Amino acid sequence: MKTILIPTEDHDAMPAVLEAATMMARMFDSYMEGFAVRPSAGTYVTVEPVSSLAISGAYDGDAPRRARSEFVEFMQRSGVGEAVGRQQTASLSYGWPMAEAADDIFIGSYGRVFDLIVLGRPGRAPENPRMSPLEAALFESGKPVLIVPGQAPKIMGKNVLVAWNGSTEQAHTNSYALDLLRRAEQVTVLTVEGSFTPGPTGEEAARHLCRNGVKARELTVKPDGRNAGEVILEQAAALDCDLLVKSAYTQSRLRQMIFGGATRHILANASLPVLMAH
Repeated sequence: MKTILIPTEDHDAMPAVLEAATMMARMFDSYMEGFAVRPSAGTYVTVEPVSSLAISGAYDGDAPRRARSEFVEFMQRSGVGEAVGRQQTASLSYGWPMAEAADDIFIGSYGRVFDLIVLGRPGRAPENPRMSPLEAALFESGKPVLIVPGQAPKIMGKNVLVAWNGSTEQAHTNSYALDLLRRAEQVTVLTVEGSFTPGPTGEEAARHLCRNGVKARELTVKPDGRNAGEVILEQAAALDCDLLVKSAYTQSRLRQMIFGGATRHILANASLPVLMAH
């Protein structure tokens, strides 16, 4: 994860997003790039039917200047230097090459040439991060997204929960997270009974991680009538995990809207950083 993209706008989780991105950059000696993001043209604050989260907002023309100022000031306070020229090898540094703001759709396309995209966890209030940037990153970039709650983590990646459901999406997410998982002191591969697609078991997934140098163990729990997302977050809290690795929308989004789902619940309630991919 040598290159990290940080779409930047004025919301209450932005300080936590910058903190988490910098923590990740220090782990991997990474280059971080910020740019100001704005809602796509013609959109207004509304409620997204699947997640019940705000998906857009009115655009402030002075936002790009403020976003850049916040980003640069944070990097300078954190002792991260600006990248010099068009350096060919990534090292701990930052850049802000775009003077103008880009809309949400740009995140999905530009994110394809980064290893990781870092965004805030969406919320219902106008001051919370919006859903549209996250969906563009998840569905259009083909890269993993680190979703950060409003409170900046003090530790990240030491004690990790992998929410295994046997799916192709989760296999992809595990592959993206492999460098992180190798660094972890403990990795728990969690399977929730009844929330599983045809595929390898949690035990087989944990064995695969162990063979790749990960300190992984398998855990299977019964839902006892609860949503799989609830069980996953409860187990993350019980195990004192500091990062969750979870695929996004294994079910279709229509099924999520009608029946609910683990992704929907986690996006609405997670209090720890979540590494997601689709």
